[in-house]
Amino acid sequence: MNLMLRKVLRKANSIRRNNLGGYLLNNRIKLLKHNDIQILLDVGGNTGQFAYYTRKAGYKNQIISFEPLSAAYSLLVAFAKNDSRWDTVNAAIGDRDGEIEINVSANLQSSSILDMMPDHVKSAPESAYTGKEKVKIHKLDTIIDQYSRNLDKTFLKIDTQGFEKNVLEGAEQCLQKIKGLQLELSMVELYKGETLFNEMLNYIIKKGFTVYSLEPGFYDKNTGQLLQVDAIFYRR
Repeated sequence: MNLMLRKVLRKANSIRRNNLGGYLLNNRIKLLKHNDIQILLDVGGNTGQFAYYTRKAGYKNQIISFEPLSAAYSLLVAFAKNDSRWDTVNAAIGDRDGEIEINVSANLQSSSILDMMPDHVKSAPESAYTGKEKVKIHKLDTIIDQYSRNLDKTFLKIDTQGFEKNVLEGAEQCLQKIKGLQLELSMVELYKGETLFNEMLNYIIKKGFTVYSLEPGFYDKNTGQLLQVDAIFYRR
């Protein structure tokens, strides 16, 4: 196991050992089992931490992780290589098909197609952009038949640093049948032009989903203000 992979595991282990983190992860697994989720679409898979700990916590069914950045993808593949029910795809998911430029952050996790707002960098200097990378991008509606033909047992997790609404707009047909969603939602504008919490909440509810869980995420290290939450929805 290379040094970067060890660092990812150490950070994720630290989060998981936190009592709240452990409770929230266990609750996610209960919801996946209760709703008979057979396929988990991990959009914004990054280095594989979400899928890895979802598997470790007891989810046994299919995972497909989508990650566009070459550096993050190489670590994702290393996590998934010994898991026959975890597939990886080197591409972004959004509201178009083709190619697009993505901003690469120093910590990889904060990389985004959108420009980062100054307050984000101020509260988390390690998230600053260090360059750009051209990547493939697909609408989920265009490629979904390759990965799931059973959408009423499919869960879509999206963690794309402000690009979540774009992913959903490229999945209009999928959203009519998909059983569950997990979205990273911002309380304040961290990425230029992103859709914020209240508007996103209303958008998802109008698509026929209801809120099942809200989990605290990223805080401003200087003020303690909550900046992001993970919101979990299931179809009514």
